[in-house]
Amino acid sequence: MAATAHTSPQPHQGNSVAESLQPPMGLRERKKLKTRLAIRKETYRLIAEQGYEGTTVEQIAEAAEVSPSTVFRYFPVKEDIVLTDEYDPVLEKQLRARPIDEDPLDSIREVIGQGLAAAVAEEYDELVQRTRLMVGVPAVRARMTETMATTSGVLVRALADRADRPHDDLVVRAFVAAVLGTLREAMLYWAEGGHREDLTELTDRALLTLRSGLRR
Repeated sequence: MAATAHTSPQPHQGNSVAESLQPPMGLRERKKLKTRLAIRKETYRLIAEQGYEGTTVEQIAEAAEVSPSTVFRYFPVKEDIVLTDEYDPVLEKQLRARPIDEDPLDSIREVIGQGLAAAVAEEYDELVQRTRLMVGVPAVRARMTETMATTSGVLVRALADRADRPHDDLVVRAFVAAVLGTLREAMLYWAEGGHREDLTELTDRALLTLRSGLRR
């Protein structure tokens, strides 16, 4: 997730949000990103057609025109294909670009809110399918906590540096854990409710509870 300016970056023609928001990359990195995106795209298509359990890595590899070993090189387990994305580097860059004196929660809300808005606008169907899998497939839901560790590290480093704290600071880690837990619950709530609510508004409302608690 990314983008902090009040005007969200616009994707280049034919590119995904993930591609357009990435920092400049060399040819090798661009090829890797395109391969990851192709694998993910074909995975979602196959799952929509035949279900999660009925979709094998071998089928995904054939559809994406890569070998099964290539799929596993990019995604160690099948669950990672639908759970991981390409936004962490941009998330870190945009978070570090927020005003140094801005409240950390407000910085998080801006970065995540506009990143979600871009994803909803350009990748809504994949987002719906991903969150349905989070709710309906135990293996995906179990893996979700593990995959969030990478994003946690990104946020901890960025926020610790802004606050001039060490990267293993307990307060920063606790704050980030609360943020990611809130995001997870907002995503699950959105899916359980049939994706009827505005995800960006729902997520922002959930994040604000970290400031207000259960007070009305």
